[in-house]
Amino acid sequence: MLPSRDTIVNAFGPQHPLSHPKQEPSVAPESLKREPFPAWSAIDDAKKKADAFAKEAAREYDVASQRVQARTGHIEPWTAKYYASCTFGGMLACGLTHTAVTPLDLVKCRRQVDPNLYKSNVEGWKAIRHAEGLRGVFTGWSPTFFGYSAQGAFKYGGYEFFKKFYSDLVGEDRAARWKTSLYLSASASAEFIADIALCPFEAVKVRMQTTIPPEIKGTFSGISGVVAKEGTGGLFKGLYPLWGRQIPYTMMKFASFETIVEAIYNYLPGQKSDYNKGAQTAVAFTGGYLAGILCAIVSHPADVMVSKLNVNRLPGEAFGAAMGRIYKDIGFAGLWNGLPVRIVMIGTLTGLQWMIYDAFKIFMGLPTTGGGPAKKEQK
Repeated sequence: MLPSRDTIVNAFGPQHPLSHPKQEPSVAPESLKREPFPAWSAIDDAKKKADAFAKEAAREYDVASQRVQARTGHIEPWTAKYYASCTFGGMLACGLTHTAVTPLDLVKCRRQVDPNLYKSNVEGWKAIRHAEGLRGVFTGWSPTFFGYSAQGAFKYGGYEFFKKFYSDLVGEDRAARWKTSLYLSASASAEFIADIALCPFEAVKVRMQTTIPPEIKGTFSGISGVVAKEGTGGLFKGLYPLWGRQIPYTMMKFASFETIVEAIYNYLPGQKSDYNKGAQTAVAFTGGYLAGILCAIVSHPADVMVSKLNVNRLPGEAFGAAMGRIYKDIGFAGLWNGLPVRIVMIGTLTGLQWMIYDAFKIFMGLPTTGGGPAKKEQK
């Protein structure tokens, strides 16, 4: 009547505490290997691919750099080739970065001219895109590119030239003691010339960005139109406030950058030469970003006045009279309209400019800027 012992063992053997391990069904080891979190595996794969891409990009960069250096040969400091390299690096640094932040600059300029136009930058971009399309968000990119490329060429190339010129003028010992004064003098001299190249394009850019809808459609047609209506002087009526904005800005930009970078390398263990290319460009970006914050604060009132003068200065009105009338309208507080967005814009802009500039110098086989006396770096 009752089932046999063998029948019971066969039916319940796998669960029986005394059953022999050999009677347990075998499980393939492969079936036990499961990924508990597949997303982690995907992230690791993406990271590996990114690392591989970065290594390949670095390799291609080094190959291209070696080819260019083989063609140009060794570039001696303070020679025509050296200044030409710095000039081209400055053109890239300023032209590309200023063009990239055109949407920020567009809203900043419009809010400076009319602080009630948009409540925030995001609202401004939405309104512009709705009214003018995506192209409208980049209104003014063309004069920005041409103007700041020219300005960057004279600014960086001129800075390298005047730094050497003034250093030779006062002698090596005094140049080392008065290095901050040297940075300030060299950057001011370079910016004085650079702004003359920038001013016509800046006049067109401001008119293009602050008239709704824009009256000027193209850079060079805009220059011709301004000259036809106002003469050549119409392109340079914002030169004095441009000098007032850009010269203090550039003095702060170069002097504070050199000081900050030197402080960073003094804080880090070892010497500047101990760090690779990537680390040096990272230091350049950090120093540039911190310097840019100081630049934005120092130059902002003049930046507001440039925008106002290019739009609101009456034909034949004297410069001083125009400034007095505009200041009476906006007051001291009005000189600081748009400062937060300009801090973000200029900080990022300045950091990227120094990073691009020093990366190009590395590409050409030149030492990066700052972190010690220039002559010692050239050994």
